[in-house]
Amino acid sequence: MGVVRFSVEAPDAGVRLDACVARALGCSRAEARRVLASGGVRVDGRVRGASHKGEILQAGSEVEIPPWVPPEGRVPEAEPELPLEFVASGPGWLAVDKPPGMPVHPLHEGERGTALGAVVARHPEVVGVGEGGLRSGVVHRLDVDTSGVLLFATDAAAWERIRIAFREHRMEKVYRAIVLGRLDGADQIDLPLEVARSRPARVRVAEGGRLVSIAWRTVETLDGATLVEARPMTGFLHQIRVAFAHLGHPLVGDRRYGGGGEDDVSGADRHMLHACRIAGAGTEAEAPEPPDWSAVLARLRGLSPHVR
Repeated sequence: MGVVRFSVEAPDAGVRLDACVARALGCSRAEARRVLASGGVRVDGRVRGASHKGEILQAGSEVEIPPWVPPEGRVPEAEPELPLEFVASGPGWLAVDKPPGMPVHPLHEGERGTALGAVVARHPEVVGVGEGGLRSGVVHRLDVDTSGVLLFATDAAAWERIRIAFREHRMEKVYRAIVLGRLDGADQIDLPLEVARSRPARVRVAEGGRLVSIAWRTVETLDGATLVEARPMTGFLHQIRVAFAHLGHPLVGDRRYGGGGEDDVSGADRHMLHACRIAGAGTEAEAPEPPDWSAVLARLRGLSPHVR
């Protein structure tokens, strides 16, 4: 879509700028705000950005909106130079070992360094699958600093099958987490969660929130910490991190939810959470622990980080 220019007519006078942009482009209010944030929208010749989203338009005002591509039409940039290990594949799907610090998919055109960018370079058939656009082939997500196994679909039938399995809680998801303090035994955590803030994201326990369920068991007692296995039966942003913090055992290195303080002597540069296995809907894949994880474990065992 090219540049859109129009005059605000009387029936639209008194409408918010973001609502007017959304109507002109035929997009959501959230997408209209992203267009405003790009800095290309003008009202009567003046640039209007994200902070002007609530500006009330007057009849006769001249509005100019820069060229815009709908989300489904955006193509993730292929990155053949970006290393990424593929750990399993099957009809219509593949699994990668996402390193910590790598986003799953780009949030805007031109963003580089994502797992999807590396996948597109090797499997271009993923483009347009599922939600399409900058989320092509994505069936689930991991936090940027969470490492481990991540699935992508390469055809529509597989994407739908896997997504349904996630919605119906039929996917087996196994994580390893290193938490502060001593935590013995095995149990299930059931908590209502809500997103308290979007950017940067923060989740909290809140009455009336979405109920999440996570089964856990102790794997190994460490020096001032515990290695646990967590099996979430639900899907929710930061659910494992928030659940263990709620128990009084935040993840090692997780400064957002209480780790990384004076009691955290691990030296971890990120929250210690690793997706080690996923299976269901015809998929099965595992990812080995990454080097930084092994080094933190070694320190907490009182060993040299080079000793296995």
